[in-house]
Amino acid sequence: MASREMTIAETVDAVLARWRAGGTAAVASASAGPRVVHPAVPAALPGDGVFATVDEAVKAAAEAQLRLAGMSLDDRGRIIAIIRRMCVDRAAEWAAMELAETRLGRVDHKTEKLLSIPKVLGVEALRTQARSDSTGLSILEHAPWGVIGMVLPVTHSIPTMASNAINVIAAGNTAVFGAHPSGAKCAQHALRAFNREIEREVGLRNVIATTSEATLRHAEELFQHPSIALLCVTGGPSVVKAAMKHGKRVIAAGPGNPPVVVDETADLDAAARAIVAGGSFDNNLLCIGEKEVFVVASVADAFIAAMKRAGAIQLDAAAIERLADAAFKFDGGGVGCGRAHLKKELVGKDTSVLAAAAGVRIPEGTPLLFGETASDHAFVQEEQMMPFVPIVRVPDADAAIAAAVQAEHGYRHTAIIHSRNVDTVTKFARAMNTTLVVHNAACSAALGAGGAGYLSFSIATPTGEGVTTPMTFTRERQLAIGGALRII
Repeated sequence: MASREMTIAETVDAVLARWRAGGTAAVASASAGPRVVHPAVPAALPGDGVFATVDEAVKAAAEAQLRLAGMSLDDRGRIIAIIRRMCVDRAAEWAAMELAETRLGRVDHKTEKLLSIPKVLGVEALRTQARSDSTGLSILEHAPWGVIGMVLPVTHSIPTMASNAINVIAAGNTAVFGAHPSGAKCAQHALRAFNREIEREVGLRNVIATTSEATLRHAEELFQHPSIALLCVTGGPSVVKAAMKHGKRVIAAGPGNPPVVVDETADLDAAARAIVAGGSFDNNLLCIGEKEVFVVASVADAFIAAMKRAGAIQLDAAAIERLADAAFKFDGGGVGCGRAHLKKELVGKDTSVLAAAAGVRIPEGTPLLFGETASDHAFVQEEQMMPFVPIVRVPDADAAIAAAVQAEHGYRHTAIIHSRNVDTVTKFARAMNTTLVVHNAACSAALGAGGAGYLSFSIATPTGEGVTTPMTFTRERQLAIGGALRII
């Protein structure tokens, strides 16, 4: 039988199978601490899309964009295929590099993020609309913006760059990326690798670009540059606010604090497994990750037992307060005294690190910690990106929904419910009014992992675009043809 090249989907399945069969122990150990030697991330020098100044990067990307816009969709698809393929082929290497630089999350889950990049929508998401009447024909096409300025988060530096690059290139744009200072080296390394391969296979240089230094000054220059047509910012409230003050259109992926409701009709074991899977993924760095759970009191004890069966470890009240003292700084001094502010020390760290801060010992490989708190506790009200999930008992489903609305703070990001009551789910979805609503699944179902969603690492909640696609980065263009041209 004649051999054939593997499809992207088959390649992903094969790499995942190899990883699960032989690499799980080695990969899991890479998040365990100082025993592990991570690959060094080389320093960025100018070349292959990395430039000394923002102006040089933008000019190079603008030149590339003129050529890209003239290419066929098939040629754009070839570029996207290169990015998808490289993310799969180098997933383990790049995941380890990112963890080595940022010290956030888990290398096995960072590997999964890169292996999932083929799920990001490319040219197949573009569409043309047409309408006709007695006066003529109108065709709606979607044209590129030009050069797009894009800010990367420290939590998912390479995956966000790859995801955004696929979206913007499909739409005919090029991009200049502003990396987070704590994740800049790995982003620059991957960007250079992408550009070298794209130039070798397609002949196009600098389709994506960045600067050799990641600074606030460079970010401001990117926001202000006259040749930047559109901004896409993935990060915290401060960087989103900084981007918006320059009068350009901004696609902003802002903060979230996704609540989970578990009502009395839920399949408690399934709910617990989903919450552990989602809340532990990459040590809860995902903005869509389960951050707090409101459970109806009549099933709370049974739900806690299900969480333990799912592998999570419960902390008692004293341990939770010790953990809160290590995780937050309070205006009034101690835990519960004034406004809480998240410290960086425990963000994205393993459960073993959190357990040490809480003064407890846990089994090696514990995926998630949890414990009961009041609804006004800092762990409930603040977006804490660590593998600890607070559990709050509430009288009934209506009280759970009300508490979830309050804890979500109007970010309109993500909300999750486990219930077999359709009326409750409907009420929940309407009350939350979030961009993503997940029902009876882990948070990742919203992005195509165990659900029918599609993947992007930029979820534009403050500005309303939602999970970004190539269409997000287009301008609508209408061609009106007079003379009553008709074919039927």
